[in-house]
This record gives sequence, C-alpha cells and structure tokens, in this order.
Amino acid sequence: MTTPSSPHRVLGIETSCDETAASVVDGGSVIASSVVSSQIDLHARYGGVVPELAGRAHVERLTPVLSEALDLAGSDASGTGIDAVAVTHGPGLIGSLLVGVAEAKALSLAWGVPLIGVNHLEAHLFASLLEQPDLGLPLAVLLVSGGHTLLIEVSEPGRYRVLGGTIDDAAGEAFDKVARFLGLGYPGGPAIDRIADEGDPHAFAFPRSLPGPGYDFSFSGLKTSVVNTVRRQPDASTADVAASFRLAVVDVLVTRARRAAAEMGATALCLAGGVAANSLLRRRIEAACAEDGIGAFLPSRALCTDNAAMVAAAGWWRLRHEGPSPLTLGADPDLRLPTAA
Repeated sequence: MTTPSSPHRVLGIETSCDETAASVVDGGSVIASSVVSSQIDLHARYGGVVPELAGRAHVERLTPVLSEALDLAGSDASGTGIDAVAVTHGPGLIGSLLVGVAEAKALSLAWGVPLIGVNHLEAHLFASLLEQPDLGLPLAVLLVSGGHTLLIEVSEPGRYRVLGGTIDDAAGEAFDKVARFLGLGYPGGPAIDRIADEGDPHAFAFPRSLPGPGYDFSFSGLKTSVVNTVRRQPDASTADVAASFRLAVVDVLVTRARRAAAEMGATALCLAGGVAANSLLRRRIEAACAEDGIGAFLPSRALCTDNAAMVAAAGWWRLRHEGPSPLTLGADPDLRLPTAA
C-alpha cells in the first residue's frame, strides 16, 4: 500500500450516529457525490436514537449507500480512481462507528489505498470550507448538534482551540427533549422550529443560562423550566412555549459566539452541526455578523447535518499533512477534538 504524493479523490464514510453516508470528494473541496440514508423513520417511534437499532441499520444500508456514491462519482466497486478512504472513527455511538471503521478498513485493503481516521467534530469544521474555502482566518465556529455544543477558535486548518462547551445537555439534545415533552415528535429541532414560527417568542421568560464572561453552555435548567411552566399552565399555547424556548436557546448561543468572535479578532463566524439548520439561529447570526462587520458563514442544510462529504474533506487534509492511519485504527466514542500544541 502506498500513499499518493498528492491524493486527489477521497471516499468518505460516516456512520457515527443515525445517518449512513458516503461521499466522494476531489481535492478536498469538490463534491463528486454525496449520499445520505436517514434513519429518522426508524427511530421516530422511540422519540430518539436507539443505539442498537442504529448499528443494525448501518450494516444493512452502508453497502448500497457506498455503491450509489461511487456510481455517481464515476467509480465502481473496484475503487477505480479512489486515492484514499476516510472514515469517522469517533466520537459517536460505538456500535455505529464500528460498522463504518470495519468497512473502511476492508476497502483500504482491497483497493490498496490509504486509510484515514477522521474526528467527527473536525469534519463538521471542514464542512464550511467545502462551500466557502476563502473564509479567512482566524475563524470563530459555533458547533451545535444533538451531542455537542462547542465554541471553537480555528487559527488554521488542523489548529483548534476549544473556548467553551456544554456542561450538561447539548443544544440539540435539549430541542429533542423539549419536543418530546410537548408531543411534537422526533427529531425535535425541526419540529420546534416549524411550530415556533407560529408562536410569540416573548410569551414566556425562560432563563438564559450561565450569565457572565465564560463560554460554557448549559441547557438542562432551561429544559426543566419549560417542563415546570407547562405543568403549571397546561393550557399554554404549544407554539408560544416552543417560540419562547427557541429564543432562549438562540439568545445564549448567539451572545457567546458573538463575544468570542470579537475577543479573538475573528474574520468570520461560522455555524456547524445539525442545529445550524435552525432558522432563527441562522437569521440571528447573520444579523449579528453584519452589525459587527465580520463575515458570516451559514452552511447549506445538507452540510449542517451528518454527511460524508465533510469526512472526505477532513480526511484529504489529514492525509496530506499527517499521512495515513494504521489498520489498527479503532472506534473511539469519546474522541475529543484535536487541539493546537
């Protein structure tokens, strides 16, 4: 097995949670194909992701997803034109991660191309560069998803500093839990986003957590406040509750992200992760950046949620700068974002 001196075409595989995805990316920036098989219908009846079911679904879906992604990119099962295979190896659900890692190792061996293990969080950071590679540095990135809420300083690709993170529920997790309590279904983020547009965001004064100069986040208290409010006022408008809850989450996210961008002298503020698809958050970030005179990057909704194009892009960069991963690469459900030395 040899590492190309200038790897061009990378196959990405993403199975960290409940999306089975494969993508072929050229030169780290041009998406030749991107296929995602969602498991929303599978998990909706349970109000959240069931890890064992997710792992089984990846086993069933990964082969056809890979075949479609390769076909759309003009390749085939023999790996024609593929220079490397990148795969998410953490963080995520261990059973789901193992499916993708095992498949990536098999393809690496069968095709005689390098294997690259990719951190799922870093992949989300590369999603921005797929659509706007000339953002300028340094960047402030607000990464918000079902499992993570992070404020990150990106001084250059591969060099990150985590400014703050959640100390309990992630923002996306809070959306899912509140949506479940309100009977809005799963996934909670889109459900709340839709009904919140019909409500009064000032109907309820829900708390803004952790006031002060820090960059950490906490949403469990807000979630509890919503539950207690509805129990005290069972006739409260669901749309008003959803709108007030959404505003409270977005206020905290935008306030901290805006302050971080100013203090680090960021040229732009980027959103990443599934919650980056939230309509109010996108509007508020765009308005704040315009007022502050910095760039705003709001990735397309297809690149906000889990996908393999971002994995391939991050893998392309890692292979060029650090070389391939060993075939002993394991899945790490608690993998942390790599930071600058």
